[in-house]
Amino acid sequence: GFLSSNREKSDDIYLVNPLCKHNINVIATNVKTGAVIPNATLSLLDDKKAVIATQTSDDKGEANFATDCEKAYTVTAQKSGYETGTFAVAKTSKTATTKIDAKLVPIEAIVTEKEIILSPIYFEFDKSNITQDGAFELDKLVKVMQDNPKLVIYAKSHTDNRGSDAYNARLSTARAKSTVQYVISKGIDAARISGKGMGENEPTVDCKDACSEEDYAKNRRSEFLIVK
Repeated sequence: GFLSSNREKSDDIYLVNPLCKHNINVIATNVKTGAVIPNATLSLLDDKKAVIATQTSDDKGEANFATDCEKAYTVTAQKSGYETGTFAVAKTSKTATTKIDAKLVPIEAIVTEKEIILSPIYFEFDKSNITQDGAFELDKLVKVMQDNPKLVIYAKSHTDNRGSDAYNARLSTARAKSTVQYVISKGIDAARISGKGMGENEPTVDCKDACSEEDYAKNRRSEFLIVK
């Protein structure tokens, strides 16, 4: 950098060099295969978790960040088809480079002949919006549908038996619509997914008035059936 000053009684231009330069070299790889991941979004966060720089990994899966010494950072790595990874960078020293191996976990789902099995997609009480955890599971469904472009899915949303029949029917319908809309928002053709709220009519555990919390959880679920 440069600055001007009249500290010597005349206007002069001074060259300013940092006392310490540091480079963080990030390499995005597939944790299962070890293959590098190009075009991943890599972000550098400061100690207050504010994003201060973002880059896209090159053909070698790499990106480089110029940073200050004696500061701690965090790197996040995102790529469609992978779980978002977060990697701590210890307080940087005067050594030239810190290498971060950003190993990303591929998003996978269990696929049978009849359905796609995900972990439970939970909703907040009395709400139908997709939570962060729910979005993570639905991204698995999106990945399967992207990899199989002729796949057609029917989503069924279920509630437990607490609340009236009419209330549970409305709630499950709203949740099914939110689920379908989320998948469509990720670029899946609307003709390839439809959904219906089933209310409390098809319990996994038919416990009636003697349900445990575990029974309620099993009945409060979403299913993704393969139509075609």
